[in-house]
Amino acid sequence: MNPFSTVPLFLSLTTGMSERRRNREVLKACLYALALLIGFLFLGAAIIDFFGISVPGIRVAGGLIISIIGFRMLFPAPTAGSGVEMAKDRDIAFTPLAMPSLAGPGSLSVVIAAASQIERHNPANYQPIYLGVTAGLVIVVLIAFLVLRAASTLARFLGPAGIDAMTRIFGFLLIAIGMQFLLTGISDFFGLQPA
Repeated sequence: MNPFSTVPLFLSLTTGMSERRRNREVLKACLYALALLIGFLFLGAAIIDFFGISVPGIRVAGGLIISIIGFRMLFPAPTAGSGVEMAKDRDIAFTPLAMPSLAGPGSLSVVIAAASQIERHNPANYQPIYLGVTAGLVIVVLIAFLVLRAASTLARFLGPAGIDAMTRIFGFLLIAIGMQFLLTGISDFFGLQPA
């Protein structure tokens, strides 16, 4: 989850909105994202078992998705409009803010992969780990909430060039994270030891 990459989208979709409605959209988006992440945390093992997906497969797929998102942030396509007309008539909290911007395929695949490992590596004492991961998810979503609430101030402070630079920096970091996921998944699949 990278709320800084959501800031430009959020600002373009909420142009012309009142401060009260903008804050309401942020709160709803963060609650939706938290519900998605926690749902996938607790149902992740069941999803993997039902579809017969391996953890290395999820890591490779998640790595590819995270890398694609990073490439899009590092090399953004030119946008054709501000999206203001779209935002005036509909709720933007679930789509596109909560999903795929905050709780997108990358973060959901990370949560599923983590969920599948928790009970496997700690069969006798996995409940405290679930509690810790849930607390971590709450903290991450709280940080996203604070970043999006401060988006207007942040945009004024950084300016368009600063937001663009920050988005590209986080894009590069996401590409590196995605490649690490990909390499770990491949090494797990073939039974190789990571270097």
